[in-house]
Amino acid sequence: MESFKSHRGVVATLDRANIDTDQIIPKQFLKSIKRTGFGESLFFDWRYLPNGKSNPDFEMNRPEFHDASILVTRNNFGCGSSREHAVWALAQYGLRAILAPRKGDVPAFADIFHNNSIKNGLLNVELKEAEVDEIFEMVRRFPGVEATVCLEEQRVTLHLPEEISFHFDIDKAVKDHLIRGLDDIGLTLEHEGEISEFEKRHDPQLLRT
Repeated sequence: MESFKSHRGVVATLDRANIDTDQIIPKQFLKSIKRTGFGESLFFDWRYLPNGKSNPDFEMNRPEFHDASILVTRNNFGCGSSREHAVWALAQYGLRAILAPRKGDVPAFADIFHNNSIKNGLLNVELKEAEVDEIFEMVRRFPGVEATVCLEEQRVTLHLPEEISFHFDIDKAVKDHLIRGLDDIGLTLEHEGEISEFEKRHDPQLLRT
């Protein structure tokens, strides 16, 4: 999978909490497991009008967000089903990082969605609610503003006339896997030599019993 160390891009906003996987990628588009072609259907029911034209009232359709690769949204993003297609759709749309706040006991990201993101190189950044509120306000005041999400420094920086930045915490193992671009298969292949040696030390006849 693609490594994530640092990314700079336009920030788009989606000011809604509890965005579930049915909204991220509706069920009628889950007919393939090839991991391609899902970006066009991202947020389909919000993004398009019934006649198939772009919905001008949907936030992410604003001209200043057309090249966005960083999304800031509200808590409990990715709740609902375990469909990995949701992460595929976000990544294939061009998003590299999602920023959201924890609110009380409600996490920024649904647990399964977060795990699927890690396996696909999509960085989930949990910030404080006040920090996310500030980012929303800055994007409103400076539409098209860019930010840098630096995983190595664990910092989000908004490139405003006077830059502001926010630190974020992340699990050490997750950080390491994303920086090195290793999913579960990649991590297993790091031990390919040890696995081969283990297999050589064991009698194939015994493995059959």
